[in-house]
Amino acid sequence: MKSYTLGEIATHLELELVGDASCVVNGLGTLSNAQPNQIGFLSNPSYIDQLAACQAAAVILSANFADNCPVAALISDSPYVSFAKASALFYEHALSSAGIHPSAIIDDSASVSDSAIIGANVYVGAGAIVGDRTVIEPGCSIGANAKLGQDCHLHSNVTLYHEVQLADRVIIHSGAVIGADGFGFAIDGATSIKIYQLGSVRIDDDVEIGAGTTIDRGAIEDTIIERGVKIDNQVQIAHNCHIGENSIICGCTALAGSVTLGKNCIMGGASGAVGHITIADGVQVSAMSLVSKSILESGRYSSGTGQMRTSEWKRSIVRFQQLDSIARRLKEIERQSDKE
Repeated sequence: MKSYTLGEIATHLELELVGDASCVVNGLGTLSNAQPNQIGFLSNPSYIDQLAACQAAAVILSANFADNCPVAALISDSPYVSFAKASALFYEHALSSAGIHPSAIIDDSASVSDSAIIGANVYVGAGAIVGDRTVIEPGCSIGANAKLGQDCHLHSNVTLYHEVQLADRVIIHSGAVIGADGFGFAIDGATSIKIYQLGSVRIDDDVEIGAGTTIDRGAIEDTIIERGVKIDNQVQIAHNCHIGENSIICGCTALAGSVTLGKNCIMGGASGAVGHITIADGVQVSAMSLVSKSILESGRYSSGTGQMRTSEWKRSIVRFQQLDSIARRLKEIERQSDKE
């Protein structure tokens, strides 16, 4: 179990400490349940009532709440960001020591750093490269000529197809598949002719990919995931998509082929985008929305209908179907009015 003094925590996180710098802590806790050897945090003012009874060794909070803190305070301009950075201090790999498990199969032509951790039943294919301090947990499969940079972490049963490239500090959670064939077919009468996918997938620094997510390889050019992108669980990203820096894609979202998603975008849960469209930088798409055409200006976008009782929804659907005839009738009324 990792432990630090509050002084070390304050130095690492660049925070002002009000309290005993020698106090030792070994974990994080919620404001209401943190123990005397843990650090709590207050980022949402809605929880201020819990502060008075907090039993933590210290609390990460903003300066305007410091006077109300009954324990040591770690003062931050952005408590939630500081909490996120603190969580990294206490994280421990499931596999803790460098080396290759005896059951792993490493092709003779593969290159694996001496500081990497390779778990049980891992397969590393011909010509693959595994960088310094990268962790590959049990059951992963690394295809031929795939490349993993430094400090990557593949959780159990991740599959990287051939020639997939990961830069540094990429995290991929269990069951994700990177580099499977894109869904490409040409129709010859009644027959579907497979288009073999000749591109790959390129993932830049500091990307995190959730469990069960699939990112397809490009048909000719690569599918690209830029630096800092965060992708939730069970997301589908089709061939030749290009995801811009620091965008967030929430769970169960599906992007069809050749979507270009800009920088700093958010795709809400279970949203989707049709193929061959562009979404500008700074766009936020609401959960369950479908993007059916390009969005060229930043902002918030939604589609679909809001929640209502089923009986009301059924009546509304009938009215939706009547909108075209209503519009034609209105146009005729306006035309007749103009004549008069």
